[in-house]
Amino acid sequence: MTEGTSPEPPRTSTPISTSTSTATEAQAPAAPQPAPTTRTGVAFGALIAGAIVLILLLVFILENTESVKISYFGVGGHLPLGVALLLAAIGGALVVGIVGAARIVQLRRHVRRRSRR
Repeated sequence: MTEGTSPEPPRTSTPISTSTSTATEAQAPAAPQPAPTTRTGVAFGALIAGAIVLILLLVFILENTESVKISYFGVGGHLPLGVALLLAAIGGALVVGIVGAARIVQLRRHVRRRSRR
């Protein structure tokens, strides 16, 4: 042995009672299992997130009520700043949606052609 280390305690040959350990395990409450993920649960989460975004957009529009002049391809008018920015965001989302839909159609055609071979 080296200096500063204590000797190992003597080992006892008394068996551990299994009835005591299982009784203790039976008394301990089981950990709750998480609820399974379902489509309804995911949809509910998406609806809550969408509602929060809509509330934030409403606050944005109500705070930006200064009227600004808008002109687009020769057509002009005055709109509140918040409404004008919201319309621009909706237009951008539509463009992204159209391009995304076209890409999905393209990929589906490609998969169908490869599966026929």
